[in-house]
Amino acid sequence: MTRKIIIDTDPGQDDALAILMAFASPELDVLGITAVAGNVPLALTELNARKICELAGRSDAKVFAGADRPLLRPLITAEHVHGKTGLDGPELPLPTMRLQEQHAVDFMIETLRREEPGSVTLCALGPLTNIAHVLIRAPELAPHIREIVLMGGGFFEGGNITPTAEFNIHVDPHAAQIVLQSGVPVTILPLDVTHKALSTAKRVDRFRAMGTRAGDACVELLEFFERFDEEKYGSDGGPLHDPNVIAYLLKPELYRGRTCNVTVDAANELTLGMTVVDWWGITDRPKNAYYIRDVDDEGFYDLLIERIGRIA
Repeated sequence: MTRKIIIDTDPGQDDALAILMAFASPELDVLGITAVAGNVPLALTELNARKICELAGRSDAKVFAGADRPLLRPLITAEHVHGKTGLDGPELPLPTMRLQEQHAVDFMIETLRREEPGSVTLCALGPLTNIAHVLIRAPELAPHIREIVLMGGGFFEGGNITPTAEFNIHVDPHAAQIVLQSGVPVTILPLDVTHKALSTAKRVDRFRAMGTRAGDACVELLEFFERFDEEKYGSDGGPLHDPNVIAYLLKPELYRGRTCNVTVDAANELTLGMTVVDWWGITDRPKNAYYIRDVDDEGFYDLLIERIGRIA
């Protein structure tokens, strides 16, 4: 039985690989892709989402544009990491598939009302603004969501946009608060995991060996994307973040974590966007998220490369 998902994203090179992986996995039924402002402004994230769909050979997929700014804060973007287009690296052609006219939030609400309650998983690869808007406008739909699986946050590894905050959460901490307080089952793939999934030279070579358009594009995406983190961390390859969301859905046995309380600081300048994880159960705050800390990184890359290798 396939798992119905909506991919909420701000592509982003790592988002691109996550979307390719999802399309190449028959276990997943991608109902739609919703774009949000994050790595770059909305006009580019929705364009990039359509480019990736066509790279995957899925021009039939539906892409919707959503929120162009966080709930309460000015938008912060990350061109210094992802390049001016957000998808720098390969020369991907302008897409011929059209952007859907419906707003992403309306699409999510309509889909959650139409599908059987508890059957749709929301896969969040960027800031949580679109999903927060759904929960604000239609809180009665929270029980309809099977799960929200998100890439975001960091506790043991600290932050990557500030010393304490991971980018996706920092961009819209108020949206993250709403998601974590919604009562919807939440699984978090934080920096604590993704920093263990490095795109080493040997792993990039496995994409190169595919000899396909998709494989070649992944090489160019990874080689551009990893340059920033290699310089920052002094590592062989950079962390590959967003595909972990899709890999978790396909093979949760690759990951280890625990259910605990996770809160977000949305008030203090120094720690704005910090995810505070009660890993040791020190407080009596209710457990509200499955927080993943470890990954079988070899198994993750084996799965990622096997799936993307299916795309011509």
